[in-house]
Amino acid sequence: MTDRSNEQVDPRGAIKDPDEWVTGDEPPTAAQESYLKTLAREADEDLPDDLTKAEASKRIDELQAETGRGR
Repeated sequence: MTDRSNEQVDPRGAIKDPDEWVTGDEPPTAAQESYLKTLAREADEDLPDDLTKAEASKRIDELQAETGRGR
């Protein structure tokens, strides 16, 4: 058995480009939809109804930058 208690985990290792997601073409999650609606309202922006999970993630990043959330 390997003792991994002293291993350092690189938090950047879990970050993957949404374009590379296996499930990126699926509909957005309920959490993504809810957060997108909040961000869009704050940014006074309209959202398309047909975003994929990957597109929703990218739009969240854009709207976070625009609204100052996510800093």
